[in-house]
Amino acid sequence: MFTDSHCHLSFPELQAQLPSILAAMAQAKVDRALCICTTLEEFEDVHRLARDNANLWCTVGVHPDNEGVQEPSLDDLLTRAAGPRVVGIGETGLDYYRLGERTVADMAWQRERYLTHIRAGRQMDLPLVIHTRSASDDTLAILRENGGFQSGVETASTLARSRGVFHCFTETSEVARAALDMDFYISFSGIITFRNAAELREVVRFVPMERMLIETDSPYLAPVPYRGKTNTPAYVPHVAQQVAEIKGLGVEQVAEATSRNFEQLFSRVTE
Repeated sequence: MFTDSHCHLSFPELQAQLPSILAAMAQAKVDRALCICTTLEEFEDVHRLARDNANLWCTVGVHPDNEGVQEPSLDDLLTRAAGPRVVGIGETGLDYYRLGERTVADMAWQRERYLTHIRAGRQMDLPLVIHTRSASDDTLAILRENGGFQSGVETASTLARSRGVFHCFTETSEVARAALDMDFYISFSGIITFRNAAELREVVRFVPMERMLIETDSPYLAPVPYRGKTNTPAYVPHVAQQVAEIKGLGVEQVAEATSRNFEQLFSRVTE
């Protein structure tokens, strides 16, 4: 019934209790979950989860906030993306939230990493899982310029145009509109249940159901009434319930729509 489009079951605090998490998912009618890769070093663990469990799939990518890890080459991503049950590229994008004493110019390495993921996604025709924090202008501009959206820029290219999802969305309606204009999906997490998230709930109201996904981003961001506790995919129905209240729909309608959207975007899950 429900699909968690973004979780981190390979993280130690969740991997250690995987049997109970899977049981809780079944009880909560969460039929599927996508396990997101954040480093190349982590990929084998993430991929093993997908290979060993019929209701789990995975991605390959290096999170923009991860430093001191193996830097992904295009071949690194392409080789791993060709494996069974790998359905997307990412988590990728830009994150300027923790600049510290650095400037945006100092983050060129992050922008180059993002470009590598965009190129891999287009070459494999796989969706991108995009993270953006305090960097939406650059995130959108780089995607627009390199994702095949600008007519005449890549007239000889036979590559597929970029597609994907902006995950754990916390930006404005204007950013959502820009992503939707490129046919990307928008995914909402337990943040939309937080008392101080009134503006974000207005973004939920704005995003059409046919372009929406739901997620937990486990083990982070547990929704109300579990806020502050370790999050798991079993809690994604609480995100769906909040969407249902905002949209004036039944929670079953939200579950059906977001699961259908998940299949349309991550089409390898139906192969």
